[in-house]
Amino acid sequence: MGNPSTAKLNGRDLINIGIYTAIYFVIVIVLAMTGLIPVLLVLLSCMVGVIGGIPFMLFLTKVHKPGMIFIMSVILGILMFLTGMTWMPIPFAVVTGIIAELVYRSGTYKSMRAAIVTTGVFSLWACGNYLPLFFQRAQYFATRTSFGQDYIDAVTSLTPNWLFFVLLIATFICGIIGGFIGKALLKKHFERAGIA
Repeated sequence: MGNPSTAKLNGRDLINIGIYTAIYFVIVIVLAMTGLIPVLLVLLSCMVGVIGGIPFMLFLTKVHKPGMIFIMSVILGILMFLTGMTWMPIPFAVVTGIIAELVYRSGTYKSMRAAIVTTGVFSLWACGNYLPLFFQRAQYFATRTSFGQDYIDAVTSLTPNWLFFVLLIATFICGIIGGFIGKALLKKHFERAGIA
């Protein structure tokens, strides 16, 4: 089988990336619909961490080589760009994807503890969607005038600049929770993959 740290991705790996990215993205889109309620918009990355963590943990049972987690993260960042979230989520997803890769690799792709921490770190990509809201407020709300001034005022009042850093911590914790839920629900998959 060779050294997993130097093994190249094959067609099956790319298919797995595509399948699980699609599943994860559907979850993100469904949860994003709740963002019509201001407080749920603020909590979106946390919800992605918990619920998205479940299929992501299943994805990790397919990951035995470097690159798969990173590619999935970058694709999600690009999809956010294509759905109107500016370019900002892309570099953010690159950074969080690299960190998540390194965490899972540190457990040689067989450590349950590393898998759960990786899920927490990976979930941080979703915080990149908040960057325009916190750092380009005028442009962000200019594309959302149809939501009404009451909605804009409510979101503004809920998102002081310091909250971004709180959301990073909260999203990481929620990703960890999603990892533990995934571990409980997918126990047989982890046993089959030899992850302990």
